[in-house]
Amino acid sequence: MSIQLRNPWWIVLGSVLGLIVGNVTVLQFSTSVLMKPIMAEFGWNRSVLSAAVMLGSFCAAAATPFVGRLIDKHGVKPITLLAISFFALSTAAMSLAPAAAPVFIGMFCVLGVFSGGQAPLPYAKSIAGAFDRRRGLAMGIAMTGVGLGTALIPKLAQLYLDNFGWRGAYVALGATVFVIAFPAVALFLSEPTARRGALTSAMLPGLEARQVVRTTNFWVLSFVFLCIPIVANGIIVHLAPLLTDRGIPAQQAVSIFASIGASLIVGRLACGYFLDRFFAPHVAIAFIVIPALGVITLLASSDPVLTTVGAVMVGIGLGAEVDLIGYLQSRYFGLRAFGQVYGYLFAIFTVGTGLGPFVMAATFDATGSYSTALIGFVATLACAAVALLRMPRTYAFPVQHAGTEAIAPVSQAASGIRPA
Repeated sequence: MSIQLRNPWWIVLGSVLGLIVGNVTVLQFSTSVLMKPIMAEFGWNRSVLSAAVMLGSFCAAAATPFVGRLIDKHGVKPITLLAISFFALSTAAMSLAPAAAPVFIGMFCVLGVFSGGQAPLPYAKSIAGAFDRRRGLAMGIAMTGVGLGTALIPKLAQLYLDNFGWRGAYVALGATVFVIAFPAVALFLSEPTARRGALTSAMLPGLEARQVVRTTNFWVLSFVFLCIPIVANGIIVHLAPLLTDRGIPAQQAVSIFASIGASLIVGRLACGYFLDRFFAPHVAIAFIVIPALGVITLLASSDPVLTTVGAVMVGIGLGAEVDLIGYLQSRYFGLRAFGQVYGYLFAIFTVGTGLGPFVMAATFDATGSYSTALIGFVATLACAAVALLRMPRTYAFPVQHAGTEAIAPVSQAASGIRPA
């Protein structure tokens, strides 16, 4: 049964709920908590676990463009609901992992493949189709779900770990994904290209995917969205080990994740607010400078308070990039191939999320310190900021000041959504 909710802000609510248990929060942030217990049982070093996260992220990256294409063709709901089901099952299946590193990594790769459909992609597409004038704010609010997940999932993972061990924790995490995300998508998300007699993808404004990938703008954005997650996820995934290495108790280290989650929420809300009011690439540069200062803070001091401040500043940057992908794409390339193009950009982003933790782990294993990686991360963010200065000062698909949010009346009527 399909439920029709007329106000498009219901889509935002559903997106918040779904992204609490999105692929990044479950695939990576829970690993930060479960890393040391798994290492202790199997006798592995940090590179093995980080390699699993990296290759799992690469598999998610490879799957995401296909998910986007399927969503463009078959709709947001059917593809996302199927992906959520398999993602939940594969998360729970990690509880069966043996003490063989290749098998563990292979299982994590399967988890990564199915995580590609429980990413911001379907939520961003549904929101972009329902909002225009307030698209930045709507995306910013929706993506606070990732911030909430960053605050909640590590705490839940620690709770599950304390009560059930790391194997039971994976089963509980899989159940949590399904119980939260499946109803959120089924009840609240809507099709931007409504299924029954409404707009088809070809009728939406924008470029075809094959046209987009031939533009310089696409590759500039690809470079930027590779750099940001290398830094942000590299630090966040290793934050608990980094803190405990500095003598901070494990429970306090997990509590610091709550402050990271809060910074994610602030970052997403602020970014969404500013995107509707200022030139988006300049907003993006601001949200690159802040985490760069956070990395410098982590380098300069091992004091627990300053370490927390630095991590929070990194989290603010991590809280903005997903908003920026959807917003910049919709303004420079339009909505016609939104799912597929978002899939390409998010795939590149996901590669960065896997590379960052691996670089951190490899650096630590080689030198006994994270310092070299952190210095490289500052340079990486500086390159991303410079690249954004190449983006055109005029959007190809600017805001339509017609007093409506949705793309066209026919789409509103068919989807049952009234403009916000």
